[in-house]
Amino acid sequence: MRRLCFLGLLLLLAAPSARAAVPDRFAVVTRLVADEKAVFATVESRNVVPARSRIGGTVTALAVKDGDMVTAGQTLAVVRDDKLHLQIVSLDAEIAGLRSQLAQAGIDLGRAQALAHSGAVSRAQLDQARTAVQVATSALNARIAQRAVTAQLQAEGAVLAPIDGRVLTVPVTDGTVVLAGDPLATVAEQHYVLRLSVPERHALFLKVGDTVRLDGKELGETGPAFGTVTLVYPQIADGRVRADATAPGIGQYFVGERIRVWVPAGQRRAIVIPSEYVFTRGGIDYVRLEQKSGPPIAIPVQRGLPVPTPAMPDGLQILAGLSAGEVLARP
Repeated sequence: MRRLCFLGLLLLLAAPSARAAVPDRFAVVTRLVADEKAVFATVESRNVVPARSRIGGTVTALAVKDGDMVTAGQTLAVVRDDKLHLQIVSLDAEIAGLRSQLAQAGIDLGRAQALAHSGAVSRAQLDQARTAVQVATSALNARIAQRAVTAQLQAEGAVLAPIDGRVLTVPVTDGTVVLAGDPLATVAEQHYVLRLSVPERHALFLKVGDTVRLDGKELGETGPAFGTVTLVYPQIADGRVRADATAPGIGQYFVGERIRVWVPAGQRRAIVIPSEYVFTRGGIDYVRLEQKSGPPIAIPVQRGLPVPTPAMPDGLQILAGLSAGEVLARP
């Protein structure tokens, strides 16, 4: 018991020295703050690209479903056309026959050249044998090229992902008959943007590079979140202007989800201080004001709306009670 009393006495003696520590100070200045307008934004992918079939046929292998992540060049489905396989078999048979013709033409040319030295074969017969070899060679090359074209068409039955992203829709199933150019899936690029719809009377103040504010709770953060306007569309539709903005953390949203965003709608001068300098007693807000001589004194102030900025996330507007040039002490 005596030991506990001694420890309590030490704490009481240490408390004045802690209170005597020099508090942090904040110089009050007037600054330009943005008048914000709350609008709704839609989370959109920067590019939504369909993965189309390059040939007509039947879907035989569907490798993805809605919501899957894919990379560019990944096989999403396979379209098969049985006629192409039959054409390749037919061309292989023709190529085999042309190879035999070319071999026979080569034998005839060799025999004609051997007989030409003894004068048993005329020059016309020798030229005819050479022409037969050239015709057989050209016919064989043509059929080989035609087979390569057919084989390429068969290989193009693989439907590839055009970009990296997430599969939004897959409108086909195994066994679906498709034509050349039909979409088998739509892929949304993973780079999401906020598609803003701003009334035209406020769009005059919106420009590329402006900062927009989001509710940090929607992004899983404790404080406010901020984004940047990247594009303002030069067209008014239904009294509204569209704009795109980027912000960290929106990749976890659903495509098409609506969230609230505050955009700048003009500027004004105001006194903004960190909210930690304001304390409340008896329902009245106070700040500690530094004096030229003597300790800081508590004076009442009238608080306004929060004005968070990237430099001062906990900014609070003070409507009355403070003037520029005064210095505040942390409570």
